[in-house]
Amino acid sequence: MDDYMFQSYVKDCKCVTEATSYLEILNYSDPSLNTVEEHRFRGDELPDEFNNFLHRRGAFAPRAKLKPGVVLVSGIRLILQQNAQHPETFTPRYLSLTHWSYEEMVRVMRLPFRAIEGTSVVGPFFWSSLDQDDEDPHLQIIFRKSDVRKKGRTRGWEIMLSHSFKTGITSGFAKGTESSDLVKCIEHLKACAEQVMHPMLLPVIILSHDLSAKNDQKQREAREWLRKLEHAVSMRDEVLPEESRYIKESMVDLDQINRDLVECHSQVLWKRPQAYQEIIISMQKSMDVFWERASENPMYGGQSGVTDKLHRSMQSRLVFYQAKLKGIEHYAHTTLERLQIQRAALYNIIAQKESKLGFQMAAEQRRLAHAAKRDSTSMKTLGLLGAIFLPATYLASVFSMTFFNFQNQDNNNKGGGGGGDNNNNNSNNNNNSNNNNIPEPVVSKDLWIYFVITIPCTLVVVCFWRWWDQRRERRYAEEDADIESGIELMEQQIMENMRKRTMNKARTWGTDVRASPTWISDATKSMTG
Repeated sequence: MDDYMFQSYVKDCKCVTEATSYLEILNYSDPSLNTVEEHRFRGDELPDEFNNFLHRRGAFAPRAKLKPGVVLVSGIRLILQQNAQHPETFTPRYLSLTHWSYEEMVRVMRLPFRAIEGTSVVGPFFWSSLDQDDEDPHLQIIFRKSDVRKKGRTRGWEIMLSHSFKTGITSGFAKGTESSDLVKCIEHLKACAEQVMHPMLLPVIILSHDLSAKNDQKQREAREWLRKLEHAVSMRDEVLPEESRYIKESMVDLDQINRDLVECHSQVLWKRPQAYQEIIISMQKSMDVFWERASENPMYGGQSGVTDKLHRSMQSRLVFYQAKLKGIEHYAHTTLERLQIQRAALYNIIAQKESKLGFQMAAEQRRLAHAAKRDSTSMKTLGLLGAIFLPATYLASVFSMTFFNFQNQDNNNKGGGGGGDNNNNNSNNNNNSNNNNIPEPVVSKDLWIYFVITIPCTLVVVCFWRWWDQRRERRYAEEDADIESGIELMEQQIMENMRKRTMNKARTWGTDVRASPTWISDATKSMTG
């Protein structure tokens, strides 16, 4: 079953190209014969060199002649791909070797078939087990970590090892991107060349670099970041100059604080301790399986040999990492709890700002209503003025028409009882006058009476209307001022209540009560009395 699934998975994978090298460390009973060799496979001879390295032929063949009594004690033979560059090198269903090379490597070195199924696992992953060969059992190990993409490139590292209890040699494959510490781990392994008899040496080295001081420093930086956020959210008086990035024009930049809260939260969750604690437990079980067989093999030096000391040292290191991760877990938990408190306080501030904005919008709507009311009042005033002056204007226009003549008719009726000659003479005179004289406009000398009466009346009406309109404007301004003062008072009350509920304990820690602000003293008195 394993063989069939392995072949099917290999066929479904795509291949990418990476620079490949090899590392061979061999230790003999005569230390002068120990060798540490690391070279890169040449591109034009890669298939031949790669095949010779796997089968230990040609330049990689074991020493033909050894001095009497000199034997091979331990060794490690690795195919390396350090600083992998291809952006898909850690994508599931991708191989950094050709199909033939990968399958040949796994079969010859007796690496775990199911390692190819682990290319899709997320987070840190460790697995180990003995194969089913009872005559020459091999301890198979898979240890990998594949992160999400960053800047379009996959990141991570992986190792798969197979340790032979018969020869004491560990064979395997290791790959890592530039973001991993694989290069440093290989240098560390070469520095510990005499201790490669333990198959868990390289996994423990990789774990040590992965749990380096960078992890603790990340948590320290997150806690320092959290302290700045607490000062900004609680608006404490002791804000440092470098924390002024959250304050713009005497206002707290809520958007910046919210973004930093999210970023700080993600930084705290970087390399969660719980996942690595499970990795350590799996490693300890694997070491127990190894030592159960190695302690009975004289090649490993027995219970009093070098391997025993190395084994106990590695076990002690794993216990140390467990304690360290436990402390980081508690530290991170406290940071997350404080972040949650600041997030809740930020939500309260945002809710208060939204409430203030709602009141401001209501005030603006009320001002618009007042403005509309003023406009309607003005129109009403104009309508009233029109209602007052329009009838008189209309009547004056009507009665000034030629259809009405209210002039004195006595001059037309003089001489009404005379003879016909007189009538004829008058008629002739009128005809001559109409024919010979052009009528001229006559302006009354009493026209000034019209202006004397009209202008004062107009000024009185306009001044009265102006006085009445200004009085209404002052009343409206007083109402607007009452609205503004009500909004400011409401904001102050909300902020004071929020601070009393959420910030008193943080402000009173290690602070002299006599030097505290008034609102803290009042809150303390209300709590105690």
